[in-house]
Amino acid sequence: MYAYEAARRGLAFRRRHERGAIHVTGADRLEWLNGLLTNDLKPLTGGGSCYAAWLTPQGRMITDLIVVETGGETWLDVPAPLAPALTERLDRLIFAENVRVEDVSQRLTSVGVYGPGTGGFLNGVTDDGTVARAPAIASGLAGVHVYLLPARAAGLEEALSHSGGIPLDDEIAAVLRVEAGVPEFLVDMGEETIPLEAGLDEALSQTKGCYVGQEIIVRIRDRAHGRVARRLVGLSVLAEAVPRAPLEVRSDGRAAGRLTSAVFSPMLQRPIALATLLREFIEPGTGVTLEDGTAAVVVPLPFVLPSEAAV
Repeated sequence: MYAYEAARRGLAFRRRHERGAIHVTGADRLEWLNGLLTNDLKPLTGGGSCYAAWLTPQGRMITDLIVVETGGETWLDVPAPLAPALTERLDRLIFAENVRVEDVSQRLTSVGVYGPGTGGFLNGVTDDGTVARAPAIASGLAGVHVYLLPARAAGLEEALSHSGGIPLDDEIAAVLRVEAGVPEFLVDMGEETIPLEAGLDEALSQTKGCYVGQEIIVRIRDRAHGRVARRLVGLSVLAEAVPRAPLEVRSDGRAAGRLTSAVFSPMLQRPIALATLLREFIEPGTGVTLEDGTAAVVVPLPFVLPSEAAV
């Protein structure tokens, strides 16, 4: 668990191969994107980043994404398998606007740099071929995501290693993500998910003007007081073995939902999981049974608070 400790208390890094990138240029790009995405992009003028979602008119997710604005161009950090289709779909929505979109996933690499040592390392890097940097949004970790040309990625990783950075594999990254209660698109949420079901409040602006799917989100917030039919919850697994996700979840013999991610938590010393359950089963303390017969209990998210992770 050396890499786990490094991400929590030192310096760790990983190649984010599961993420793709869409390059958006043109003078109208931010205004155009602002009419499509759930978060307010106006504060990003001049540079910045935010977490957002792109919804259907019915309020269901097309994807989640990280918007990275440099002041002269915009990068959309999206799930790699969806990048080509998302680019085509965005391109069809350009009419008279001065906007161009391009899938650059094969020409841009993202490296996550995590842990308390991140700031000191990056302050010492002057020429790493960086295209953009942004806080490590939606990772469950403190740090930054660095976007750079593939030829420079290996050099950055070598410099990180020489500075004491520890490579972080996919398995440990998933442990840290689940401990933080962060759902992953195409794993814990998908095209049938309404962002409020997955707890994506960070991705939703409450003050901006119209965006696609906003009517549904506002209706749930204002008329239904945030009540949704199902919700992402944590499960404390009452067994030594980690369940093999995905699994159906039942309670008192009734279908309750679906477990989607399961890991062993070094911090808690037990298996934990993320699941989306129907509203009547989401109260903390509710006992459930997994498809394989394992017992579990609903618990609040996150499993590990940022303050606890830093101890």
